[in-house]
Amino acid sequence: MKLYYHPASSASRIVMLFAAQEGIALDYVLVDLMAGAHRQPEYKAVNPSALVPVLDDDGFVLTESGAILRYLAGKTGSRAYPAELKARARVDEAMAWFYGNYYKDFGYGLVYPQLFPHHKRPTEEAHAATIEWGRKQSLRWLDVLDSHFLGHGNAFLCGDAPTLADYAGIEMVTVGELVGCTLQDYPNVCGWIARMKALPHWAEVHAAHEGFKASLAGKAFVAI
Repeated sequence: MKLYYHPASSASRIVMLFAAQEGIALDYVLVDLMAGAHRQPEYKAVNPSALVPVLDDDGFVLTESGAILRYLAGKTGSRAYPAELKARARVDEAMAWFYGNYYKDFGYGLVYPQLFPHHKRPTEEAHAATIEWGRKQSLRWLDVLDSHFLGHGNAFLCGDAPTLADYAGIEMVTVGELVGCTLQDYPNVCGWIARMKALPHWAEVHAAHEGFKASLAGKAFVAI
């Protein structure tokens, strides 16, 4: 199985961390986002959305990190995606919450507009308003994450072991480190982050992320 990826991509790392932890062998194919390789016709023939990651399992091509996680979990029988109906539904619920609620405000409202020129709004006023909206909405979602998903004594989102929801969610939360988010007012979230970062393959998967973070040190950002 081939995975088209870039290590600085949060969506790529979702799949990379899960695969590493589960011992799933993937043939990694780097897509150089910085050079615009994702916008070239050759890559758009693989993924018309011009995004990473993409999984190619002997000609079965699958885009979107959440779908790739579920496919790999199903193919390998991973316990990170429970077979029992209600337990699986809880994992799906948490994943849908991250993709549909949290990430759109935290990632695309607060973090990315401060980092990437293609997320710049047409005017300074609109740009500042976007970031402030993202910050305020993110506070709401962090309250839910801290008190609901992680506020019942469970070590991870859906119990005492990581599930697909944890692999997806952790990348969407820790991307905030790039703009200096500490999330110090959310103790349950901070504890969960620490437990995920203690996974054996965390450091190797996040080397590029840490390098990017170091390159931004000292810059002024709006953070939580």
